[in-house]
Amino acid sequence: MIKEAQFYSSESGIIICELCPNNCHLKEGQFSSCHTRKVQHGKLYTLAWNNPCALHLDPIEKKPLYHFFPGSKTLSISTAGCNLQCLNCQNNTISQVAPKEKSSPQYAAAEIVKKAIDADVQIIAYTYTDPVAYYEYMQSIAREAVQKNIQNVLVTAGYINEQPLRQLSGLIQAGNIDLKCFDNDMYHKLNSCSLEPVLNSLQVMKEMGIWIEITNLIIPGWNDSPAMISKMYDWLVSHGFSDTPLHFSKFFPTYKLAHLSPTPVKAIETARQIALDAGMKYVYLGNVSGDLGANTLCPMCGKTVIARKGYSITANHLEGNLCKFCKTQIAGVFA
Repeated sequence: MIKEAQFYSSESGIIICELCPNNCHLKEGQFSSCHTRKVQHGKLYTLAWNNPCALHLDPIEKKPLYHFFPGSKTLSISTAGCNLQCLNCQNNTISQVAPKEKSSPQYAAAEIVKKAIDADVQIIAYTYTDPVAYYEYMQSIAREAVQKNIQNVLVTAGYINEQPLRQLSGLIQAGNIDLKCFDNDMYHKLNSCSLEPVLNSLQVMKEMGIWIEITNLIIPGWNDSPAMISKMYDWLVSHGFSDTPLHFSKFFPTYKLAHLSPTPVKAIETARQIALDAGMKYVYLGNVSGDLGANTLCPMCGKTVIARKGYSITANHLEGNLCKFCKTQIAGVFA
């Protein structure tokens, strides 16, 4: 099913998609770089309308979000297509193809929300591929969801233009932003995009009152330079993100970087210490064996306020948003 897309203009017979900074210039019959938009009869259409290729129940911690209703379940949804072409994409079989290449049942927004209600789930997560690529579908589901008091979560690279991002005000309550690195040339080589729009999205989402957590995948030889990591977290702290939970993740060889080695745990531990030294208060380690770096620690007294084993909560020592040991407020949405 197709639907006319939002955010495009026409100039001398060329359609310009204005959803994300790729700003694809398209002629009749051409597809956007995200594989989900096509020019037909002089208009731009989204091909990802009512067309999910993945629909699963996940723990909120898997997104990862550790400070947004921890222990909750999400109904996670995705369509095929993505506006990035990451060399390390773990979901490349759905992100780098068009929706028509992944046949699946059609589900309108109201049907997705009903599935969440039937599963007794209070959060819908737009994930697996970047929801920017299926913006209109995501937006329509989110509108239905907020009417039923269901929360909406974006798992995204944040590569979106400001106007469509601001149009999500009141619809999206939380997001995990994948901040790939802190070097524009590296962004182009690794992800076929640029850094500045992502930093702008972080600031706009914070201004909009959306709860944000950040993921940084450490890839050996690419973005593991201590100097780059230090620069990244100096920027975050100086721009008011010291309370924003940060998730360092271990890279495993995949897709076009299958020839690399997995990230050494030591490199992730070093990145964590750099972030803490810069002033980041909540730093987690993901994709590592055991529960290293999984617990939420009070930044004042250092005691564990939320203990985790894998994606499960094993102990919760919060009183509302307060550490029960020293009464320090823990940043997040817990109640």
